[in-house]
Amino acid sequence: MLDTRPGQHDSPPGDLPALLKAAGEGDERAWRAIIDLYSRRVYALVKSRVGPGRHDVAEEVTQSVFVTVATKLSAGGEGEAGAYVEQGRFESWLFRIVMNRLRDEMRRRKRHAEPTDPGALAHAAGLAADGEGEPDAEMPEELHRLRSAVALLSDADRQVVELRHHAGLSFKQISELLDEPLGTLLARHHRALKKLKELMTGPAAAPARPA
Repeated sequence: MLDTRPGQHDSPPGDLPALLKAAGEGDERAWRAIIDLYSRRVYALVKSRVGPGRHDVAEEVTQSVFVTVATKLSAGGEGEAGAYVEQGRFESWLFRIVMNRLRDEMRRRKRHAEPTDPGALAHAAGLAADGEGEPDAEMPEELHRLRSAVALLSDADRQVVELRHHAGLSFKQISELLDEPLGTLLARHHRALKKLKELMTGPAAAPARPA
């Protein structure tokens, strides 16, 4: 089981390339260090997409991401398709895997979708950390409103907000990941935050909770 709690590292170490190389060669300590560095951020992004109360799914997707990363790192230098080649863009590459895995998960859920109450759509990620296993009914009203507001954003706007505030990527990294101009993403992020503020402070900002 991956430890998705906050780790000791908030940012990549200066010797990340050496760490990746060692992990690819089977160094268990190097691999553990990579997990400590990135598992919380990956889990936060995944959880924001699958919704609250789906911790088992979020953990399963997170683990599958790191299985893929381990496979690609081990294949490095062997010419295998998709193998990671160090170019100073590990985080962009990692979160591209996360986004692809999430896309697969969303497609799977659509295929097996059942009718849901409209209130269940307010499962979008909060911009603040929420507690492990915290039921919706016990969440602060502000967090309920925030999640409902995020759910109303366009998918493109929500994506840049989540990559910035959950995954912790820089705008340059998001630009590399999404292959979009930096200026476009900055404008989209600004627009999304403005929209969230309007939704949070508007007359319909606080949807009724289920009885």
